[in-house]
Amino acid sequence: MSSASKGDRKAALDAASWLFNVVTSVGIILVNKALMARYGFTFATTLTGLHFATTTLMTTVLKWLGYIQSSHLPLSELIKFVIFSNFSIVGMNVSLMWNSVGFYQIAKLSMIPVSCFLEVVLDNVRYSRDTKLSISLVLLGVAVCTVTDVSVNAKGFIAALVAVWCTALQQYYVHFLQRQYSLGSFNLLGHTAPAQAASLLLCGPFVDYWLTSKRVDSYAFGLASTFFIVLSCTIAVGTNLSQFICIEGLNLQVVLGMSLAIVGMIWYGNASSKPGGKERPSLSIPTTTTTTTTKSQPEYAVLPVSSEPEQKA
Repeated sequence: MSSASKGDRKAALDAASWLFNVVTSVGIILVNKALMARYGFTFATTLTGLHFATTTLMTTVLKWLGYIQSSHLPLSELIKFVIFSNFSIVGMNVSLMWNSVGFYQIAKLSMIPVSCFLEVVLDNVRYSRDTKLSISLVLLGVAVCTVTDVSVNAKGFIAALVAVWCTALQQYYVHFLQRQYSLGSFNLLGHTAPAQAASLLLCGPFVDYWLTSKRVDSYAFGLASTFFIVLSCTIAVGTNLSQFICIEGLNLQVVLGMSLAIVGMIWYGNASSKPGGKERPSLSIPTTTTTTTTKSQPEYAVLPVSSEPEQKA
């Protein structure tokens, strides 16, 4: 097969992987919003444990069918990965709960420079000048958003900091383990999913009670809420898998795209805060109402796809 054909095939696979990731990520957000806002299932960490339990079931079936071959991953490496991953998940949920949605999204974008820093320090990766300049633009945008967002507080900032660093470490570790132990996506997921499911289902109810003051064992499960939980777990299988197979080349165009998103957020924040920048229609509100603020409810933080730079200089 010619190099051009191989390049076209790789580009097609990358495009399919990203489409798969986008569809599953958007789908799980929509389902979880309905589950939490409409049916009051606000136990995000426990729900994530159920996601990994479903993923474990999938990998078990694939092993039985022969699609996953036996492989080895040292227990010490597995424990480190689970610690990074679980702190990432809990940190993202806490960050979303304690920060504004805008700052939560900005914090996630800052994982780009953090991931690059880890690769420079741990792998001696060297980036081109254009990539360094574009990363600097991301850092500038994150700094401006952080300073201008009046809703940022100390505990929210610390939660975002923990979430960003743990997520970056988890993403770095995905590729480190794949390279170090020659593990494919399914193999690595087969090792990590059971451990994450067990740890999150064990600790999740306590974390959720700390966040929401509600007990998952007191939740009144109904037919509709159970259906949405099963649907969320089903979609999560694809979301978890896409984290291992979707690799993004970090180059000038990718980072500039992220930078434009930051600029758009700054623009929107400034415009909406000015008089007349955001107008709401006048509504007649009944005298007796029940107000539900979805911001106070943690939602499952869909982790961004791990990015491994391909174009380096």
